[in-house]
Amino acid sequence: MLAKRIIPCLDVKDGRVVKGTNFVNLQDAGGAVELAYRYYKEGADELVFLDITATEEKRKTLVELVREVGKAIRIPFTVGGGISAIADIEALLKAGADKVSLNSSIVKNPRLISEASKQFGSQAVVAAVDVKTVNGQKKIFVKGGKEETELEGFEWCKRVCELGAGEILLTSMDHDVTRNGYDVKFLKQVVDAVSIPVIASGGAGKVEDFLEAFEKAEVDACLAAGLFHFNILNIGDLKKYLKENNVRVRL
Repeated sequence: MLAKRIIPCLDVKDGRVVKGTNFVNLQDAGGAVELAYRYYKEGADELVFLDITATEEKRKTLVELVREVGKAIRIPFTVGGGISAIADIEALLKAGADKVSLNSSIVKNPRLISEASKQFGSQAVVAAVDVKTVNGQKKIFVKGGKEETELEGFEWCKRVCELGAGEILLTSMDHDVTRNGYDVKFLKQVVDAVSIPVIASGGAGKVEDFLEAFEKAEVDACLAAGLFHFNILNIGDLKKYLKENNVRVRL
């Protein structure tokens, strides 16, 4: 059995890490390179770096900042935001990213998943899926959670798996920064339906929420941001708690 992973997420705007509630009311949390290094030293298994306004502002991810973060850490590093073509992916992988996170671009052009997986390997392609409940349905949102699509969340997760994504980063916008726990029920449905790893995102507030996601939803990794940024939870302490509760983690 593979070890479960703890992944801090750096949502970056103008080179600074920010955190908001339901993707709005953004609060500064510090410099991207400094936070990345801190999490690396605390024992994070991977990092996710999302340039959250790149798509909305119709510009590319900050390649130079990606290069600086890549030099500061020695753990796998996923980058997302404003990626719309194979050339964008190649530039980021060359800059030091191990994987790319694709969201708005694959809703517009699903073939990008297949093309990227074929060229760089499926292990380098993460399908980022933002879901929100609308009239009782899990709907897919794009452009940093600002635009609703016609896509249904569960079916889209199955589709990205079929197209060749190596991993799904599943964010519940309903739970995001509520600190009331992950959307365990929906996560479990997706985990049971796909053959690739699923990362839980949105809603962690305490160590028990991570344990619940690993035990009940059987996700492969848990992602969090504000809890780590504002020193509410230490990654090392979290992993010790998980190990004490029989979750296999790397210490």
